[in-house]
Amino acid sequence: MQESIISCRNVWKVFGTDPASIVGLPDEESDKQKILDTTGHVIAVKDVSFDIVPNEIFVVMGLSGSGKSTLVRLINRLIEPTAGQILIDGTDVAQMDTEHLRKLRRYKLSMVFQNFGLLPHRTVEENVGFGLEIRGEHGHKREEKISRALELVGLQGWEKSMTHELSGGMQQRVGLARALASDTEILLMDEPFSALDPLIRRQMQDEFINLRDTVNKTVVFITHDLAEALKLGNRIAIMKDGVVVQLGTPMEIVTNPADDYVRDFVQDVSRGDVLPASSIMRRPRIRIREGTDLESVVKNMKDSGEDFAFVTDMYGRVQGVVTAPQAEASLEEGPTSLTNIMQREFPSTSSDTKLNECLPLIAEGEIPLLILDERRHLLGVITRKELIDALQSGNGDTNGNAE
Repeated sequence: MQESIISCRNVWKVFGTDPASIVGLPDEESDKQKILDTTGHVIAVKDVSFDIVPNEIFVVMGLSGSGKSTLVRLINRLIEPTAGQILIDGTDVAQMDTEHLRKLRRYKLSMVFQNFGLLPHRTVEENVGFGLEIRGEHGHKREEKISRALELVGLQGWEKSMTHELSGGMQQRVGLARALASDTEILLMDEPFSALDPLIRRQMQDEFINLRDTVNKTVVFITHDLAEALKLGNRIAIMKDGVVVQLGTPMEIVTNPADDYVRDFVQDVSRGDVLPASSIMRRPRIRIREGTDLESVVKNMKDSGEDFAFVTDMYGRVQGVVTAPQAEASLEEGPTSLTNIMQREFPSTSSDTKLNECLPLIAEGEIPLLILDERRHLLGVITRKELIDALQSGNGDTNGNAE
């Protein structure tokens, strides 16, 4: 089991004159509104626990007042927790002295803010290099890091520009580049795209997805937008009134909501945008090796009632597909080899491809969609009818069929 890079253990944050008196109250006595009305205290985060593994995109999603932005500020101790532990690489942030906390913020984690947080009197490259400057890094090495970060976010050529000359989307790229230039393991992103126009926001989301495949970072991403959470997150924590009401993968959130609150959120979500091919693929019934005689193939297909056979080499890599009518017709015409009749071009994709993305791959033709791993081993298949049925019903077999 992979060790956690961030762990929250029973974390509370209560604002008020005597916050410790609120911590640990049972649920029936610690309703957020009731506590506010009777004591004047505000429960911002209530008994939250979770673990985040390295390189995970962990999304915290909730509406205004849910506690999500408070939670991310507890992680880097911009806000002091009332109770509980926040561990980064096993060290409790709340117990760090000033020097250790300063090092944590300079070398271990960076933060990207909703309002960009740029310095208006500095150029783009000066803003990007600000964290490095604070760390005392100068010269060629610093310039290389700045250049690399600007390249990653697509801002080459804007180095000397002032930030007020940039659009909102470009300013957010500067903020992201500043975090990347610091080359910290952890990125804390507090609603970084919410202030952007919808089109620019989608573009930034797509660029962020491409970016996460380029740089190895652990990201805690805060958002109020479920669609954004489902699009970006490996796992999602949904918060309400300071409590994490559900924690799971996008597929788990959509297909198995924990309560009516989550169910209301996901009721209009397109399953095809969330469910992967692995959720509905089935195990192929007939796999045959190159060199198998055609008569055996035809008999096997008739006995099983299968319309397709999948041809592999000695290493299990898919080489082609044979259809039942094609095999039977070739056998009647006279002796021929399997390799002469198999179709070497066939639709294929990976197991994590979303169902809506699978549809164009098998919109035409009779051959099913082959689900392959990186070594071209066959994991499962999806016919066009199976895919359309899954999209129309709005639910896939989330246990997978290729077991």
